[in-house]
Amino acid sequence: MAFFVGGRPMKPGEPVTMEDAENHIFGMVVMNDWSARDIQKWEYVPLGPFGAKNFATSISPWVVTLDALEPFRCPTSAGEQSDPVPLEYIRDPSYSSYDIKLEVGIQGSSMDAPSTVTRSNFANLYWNIKQQLVHHSVTGCNMQPGDLLGSGTISGTPQDSFGSMLELCWKGSREVPLEGSDEVRKFLKDGDLVVMTGVCNERPGVPRVGFGAVEGRVLPAGTIGAAPAAVAEASERYANFVLYSYWRSTCSWRVRTALAAKGLLGTTEIRPVNLLQGGHKSDEHAEMNPMKQVPVLEFTDTVTGETIRLTQVCG
Repeated sequence: MAFFVGGRPMKPGEPVTMEDAENHIFGMVVMNDWSARDIQKWEYVPLGPFGAKNFATSISPWVVTLDALEPFRCPTSAGEQSDPVPLEYIRDPSYSSYDIKLEVGIQGSSMDAPSTVTRSNFANLYWNIKQQLVHHSVTGCNMQPGDLLGSGTISGTPQDSFGSMLELCWKGSREVPLEGSDEVRKFLKDGDLVVMTGVCNERPGVPRVGFGAVEGRVLPAGTIGAAPAAVAEASERYANFVLYSYWRSTCSWRVRTALAAKGLLGTTEIRPVNLLQGGHKSDEHAEMNPMKQVPVLEFTDTVTGETIRLTQVCG
């Protein structure tokens, strides 16, 4: 899981207090912070994980606000914080979590559907998201709206609730069966599709709240930037991609990420629009997007010759 920082921007040296923490949390997503297992096993003692986890992050499509999660507030699996006892700055008088049921499935390239390999719950975390945000900022790190903070591995006590492949296979000492097939895993293989879901089940008077699935497929080394076969035809039909964007626009970066995932970023021309200087209000930009927003993705349909502009691609 992860959460997006919200609220007003913090100044350098200004920490977030426990009393104000929820005002600085916009909402939560399901997050897969992919790990290169063998690299992590080598570096995490004494260096800590870095190179093993800095190459890819995937999140679910919906950001669920704390208001929507409030009906699902619940105690943590620990119940209380007695080991260790938090220092005063990070003590939460309303110490609690959220009842978010989590599942992870793996679908091999020859399988018809994912096989669930673990079921856990967000409430299994000892430290809650308020404490995480307060601790991150206590030394003066000025948190900004849009910052994304990951929760870390969420593991329960039973073996089938462990939150990583390294734990599930217990450092390679046991195999993880994939139901519906004769396949087993100790680590992910090329072609594997990983599907993670999170949901707050329906309660009396409260509807079910879902985050959507976050999916990612493991590709062979050296294929970064290559268009998957499923989009090859589209990438041949559409050409002359131009992205009008602002470097601090999170929507613009999401479009860049999507283009990269389709293998199209390398051939896309990036044209900066300086919002601070009013570039989005120019007549030229307003003609492309009457709402005067960024980003705008422009490309040519080589079959019809039409120029297509997408302005709602960022939601």
